[in-house]
Amino acid sequence: MSDKKWNAADYPIAERHPDAVRGARGRSLDELTLDAVVTGDVTMADLTTTPEALRSQATIARAVEREALAENFERAAEMNRLAQDDVMRIYELLRPGRAKSKDELLAVAQKLRNDSEAPRLARFVEEAATVYEKRGLFRNRF
Repeated sequence: MSDKKWNAADYPIAERHPDAVRGARGRSLDELTLDAVVTGDVTMADLTTTPEALRSQATIARAVEREALAENFERAAEMNRLAQDDVMRIYELLRPGRAKSKDELLAVAQKLRNDSEAPRLARFVEEAATVYEKRGLFRNRF
């Protein structure tokens, strides 16, 4: 995605500005053909979204006053840079009754903030830790 300042008129970006849409390996939408798939020239990285694309969607969401959606896109942009195993480990801990304590979730949040440069995700996990503590969701349910 370019440094363009996106707005509501740009949505959906893939239809209005297909030249601006690129996969993780930098391929354009025009390069993602059935022939390219058959010959093995297209990989999963070509089909995955990028942090830049997600931030662009966040900008559009903000332009139409959808702040919660914008925050989701921005957290997704941070998550996009994490290893799949880390995403799944965090997901598992956020399921009620999986984390043993507030401190366990706060340690995850600190790691997200310090090691992964993911402050929005860190705040989300911290919020969850506070809510889980209030609701007694740290006990093992199984």
